[in-house]
Amino acid sequence: MYCIETNNLTYRFSEKEIVLKNINLKIPQGSIFGFLGPNGAGKTTTLKLILGLLKKQEGTISIFNKTFDENRIDTLKKIGSLIEAPSLYAHLTAEENLKIWQKIYQCSISRINEVLEIVGLSNTGNKKAGQFSLGMKQRLSIAIALLHNPTLLILDEPTNGLDPSGILEIRELLTKLNNEQKITIVISSHLLAEIEKMVTHIGIINKGSILFQGTLDELHIKQAQTSYISFETDNVLQTSEIIKLNNLIPTVSNNQVCISNIDKEIISSINSQLVNNKIEVYQISTIKNDLESIFIDLTKN
Repeated sequence: MYCIETNNLTYRFSEKEIVLKNINLKIPQGSIFGFLGPNGAGKTTTLKLILGLLKKQEGTISIFNKTFDENRIDTLKKIGSLIEAPSLYAHLTAEENLKIWQKIYQCSISRINEVLEIVGLSNTGNKKAGQFSLGMKQRLSIAIALLHNPTLLILDEPTNGLDPSGILEIRELLTKLNNEQKITIVISSHLLAEIEKMVTHIGIINKGSILFQGTLDELHIKQAQTSYISFETDNVLQTSEIIKLNNLIPTVSNNQVCISNIDKEIISSINSQLVNNKIEVYQISTIKNDLESIFIDLTKN
């Protein structure tokens, strides 16, 4: 079952400036979905359309298996969100900020202490939000988003500008919310290395188009498919020629001869051929592209 599903979602700032082109997202219920792309790729625009913050132009949006246009109010009651920068009253404490939203949401007053405990801000006392670190402000904003017990949490770049400690805090918090409270989380970011440590599913967007969508395991399979074999020898030219005789296409990089990933039996055969031709073989290794390299390759191409 999909928590969010979009069909051919398209958005234009003008006739010539198309921001989103036929976006077809399928976000499974109970997942942590990492929505990735460079700055300006269309992440925030997509999330704003899903939340109704921008007027939809083309395509359809379904949330909780219901068309968003026809069930807007009921749907939004089940969603917590943080889009772009945290919106807080700097002269108020964390509890005072939450009391304002508690009156808007009309939820129980006891929920304030619950969410402060969840995000680790229960001991901030009379400290004003303006004195909070950026990480504390992000956590307070997430507390506001959680106040009305949503089943879906949409966060736009929640780790942006945070130091490594702050990023770790947010990552642990979101993983805990997903595991313990079964909240579906959609988190946008341009930082693949951080996102891959918490998500179950990934969507990659660039220049308004979806380039990849699937589970983290599927992206790891793509990573394996883009790995290659490197031969380090004392004769790069002759090594290349021998590899060509095996109907393979070699490339030379940093005095190493590289080929696409092949079966170990073929590697062994090539190694024997090199030795028989009196070529010194110093090292044969498998080089794996990390997920960040795949991300960069996808968005560049």
